[in-house]
Amino acid sequence: MTVFGFHASHEQIHPAKLLEAVIHAERAGFDAAMSSDHFSPWSARQGQSGFAWSWLGAALQATNLPFGVVNAPGQRYHPAIIAQAIGTLGAMYPGRFWAALGTGEASNEHITGDTWPRKDVRTARLRECVDVIRALLAGEEVSHDGLVTVDRARLWTRPEQPPALIGAAVSVATARWCAEWADGLITVNAPTDHLRQMIDAYRDAGGRGPLHLQVHVSWAPDQAEAEALAYDQWRSNVFAPPVCWDLDTAEHFDVASADVPMAKVSSAVNVSADLGRHVGWLQEYVELGFDQIALHHVGQEQRAFIDTFGAEVLPKLRAA
Repeated sequence: MTVFGFHASHEQIHPAKLLEAVIHAERAGFDAAMSSDHFSPWSARQGQSGFAWSWLGAALQATNLPFGVVNAPGQRYHPAIIAQAIGTLGAMYPGRFWAALGTGEASNEHITGDTWPRKDVRTARLRECVDVIRALLAGEEVSHDGLVTVDRARLWTRPEQPPALIGAAVSVATARWCAEWADGLITVNAPTDHLRQMIDAYRDAGGRGPLHLQVHVSWAPDQAEAEALAYDQWRSNVFAPPVCWDLDTAEHFDVASADVPMAKVSSAVNVSADLGRHVGWLQEYVELGFDQIALHHVGQEQRAFIDTFGAEVLPKLRAA
């Protein structure tokens, strides 16, 4: 049966309120949770950027939910530090934590002052980071000289079972590449045909493990309100790669998105006041074979969404 989770958006919500929201989501019937890991929001209107790793410790302690996080090792984070973070949470909360690894975005990574590499270099760097992280979680002492440098690193605190390392992808080519190393695949909502192609590419290349999907949702009792929420909070997030990878700051995203039409937002967010439409959209993702679907309500107030989807949407999906 598909697991339905709550996506905790650090770019939009103060971490204290986000902790309240995820506790409430568990009580309302959500099965799991996942977290974004950003240094910067996508828009000044979103206005937050809590540190995901410290928040995850609090959230895992405050709930019984399994959690995941999407992370980009290699520039802002040294892979040995990410291995230590993964290992500590895995040791403290066995079987409840996974990490998805991707190549990142300039809006988060430029803060180091290092050059933002080409996509092919970022991909090669991520592959090195994956190997470093896996070796450290396996108990090896690691030294490595390449796009990242590691000198005699060893994790002294490790879980008995290393947490899953999930591949983050938005393209068919990247999904196929993730099959080389990942314990599962995660992507975001997109047209059904594209998602099917990604799944097929991953599986046909030998990809194993669960399929995760993050779904952007905007719901309110009134259609105009649902559209206004999505437009205010998520119109900066509608740009395809490489634009979304390469813009540096929230201010850049705000300028670029100043004249985005609502139709473009609706192509990236499932926007509707009709709960039946949301059930239908989510059922399509279930039928594609996704094992875990994390719902991200793009509004900054979460309680009404959590209560309504917990009572009216999730039961229908589970009964289908």
